[in-house]
Amino acid sequence: MPVVTKHGVILEKTGNQFENFGVLNPGVYKEENTVHLFYRAVREGNFSSIGYCKLDGPLKVIERSCEPIFTVKESYEYKGIEDPRITKIDDTYYMSYETCDGVNISSAYATSTDLSHWERKGIITPKLKFSEFAELIQPVCDKISKEHFVFYNYFMQYRLKNLLKKELYVWDKNVVFFPRRINGKFYFLHRLFPSIQIVSFNDPSELTKKFWEDYVSELDKHIIMEPKYEHEDSRIGAGCPPIETEHGWLLIYYSAQITHQGLVYHICAALLDLEDPSKLVSRLKKPLFSPTKPYEKEGYRANMIYPTGAAIFDGELYMYYGTSNNSIAAASVNMKDLLNKLLTIENSNGNGNNH
Repeated sequence: MPVVTKHGVILEKTGNQFENFGVLNPGVYKEENTVHLFYRAVREGNFSSIGYCKLDGPLKVIERSCEPIFTVKESYEYKGIEDPRITKIDDTYYMSYETCDGVNISSAYATSTDLSHWERKGIITPKLKFSEFAELIQPVCDKISKEHFVFYNYFMQYRLKNLLKKELYVWDKNVVFFPRRINGKFYFLHRLFPSIQIVSFNDPSELTKKFWEDYVSELDKHIIMEPKYEHEDSRIGAGCPPIETEHGWLLIYYSAQITHQGLVYHICAALLDLEDPSKLVSRLKKPLFSPTKPYEKEGYRANMIYPTGAAIFDGELYMYYGTSNNSIAAASVNMKDLLNKLLTIENSNGNGNNH
């Protein structure tokens, strides 16, 4: 496996009220030698907003906002806005993030032309009730990971509906935009538990409820990766926005593994076809790295490492991730070594589906 260097924690919580519980899961955008880092800031009570800091080079914090730069405004964001990812497409920056109203989690996005002023565009993922979703996927249950989807939908639906007064919708997380149009279309990855799916469209206005109903009814056609290896046996999800290379789109993703100690998260890598990113070229059979350091293994959520941003400096890929102790850490790997490893692995999954 390529050698991964862990650089330790680079950002921790402060006494400022909006981030006095923790800082996590940053979206990253690199301009020359500057890294703009937009992170999930959590205050006591587990309410989240987006904080900002600036790095000189990959690791040195030189500026940090004392106030959140993106705060809760909509009812569906009541509990928080979480886990931002940043991508630039043409002349516009796209921030995808997760919203939580205390029960339901959806993915939304905002746009900016200067990384300072953001315009909310609303929820971009399907807002389907559990009963609607369960009905829509029935025709394809024999083509997808039935044990995961049926368990998730029926168990959650009937277990929780007696406990909650609020309507329960299917959770859709981990939206990451590709950093350019491909054959004229926008693409993003997302996760309807437990797999990674892909969406393409000409304009976000196309993403109506009818669009998503048709999409879910043919969900098997949109899954590009399902849990396959032991370290992925709970779920997988897109981490950092895909990185364009001459060999394909490099995807840094996360996996969660069920162990007797609870879930253990890992950071993983895969390669998608450059002109048709629904096709999986290769994926590592082992994690790129796993929790080994105290700040990764101990804390509020033990053994959690969660990548959401990346930047390249001098041929090294720096990955920024949230850790168990509610801090942000960085690790790096040589891009050439990582791509060479991915290119030596035969992909036996065809288009990436494990059916």
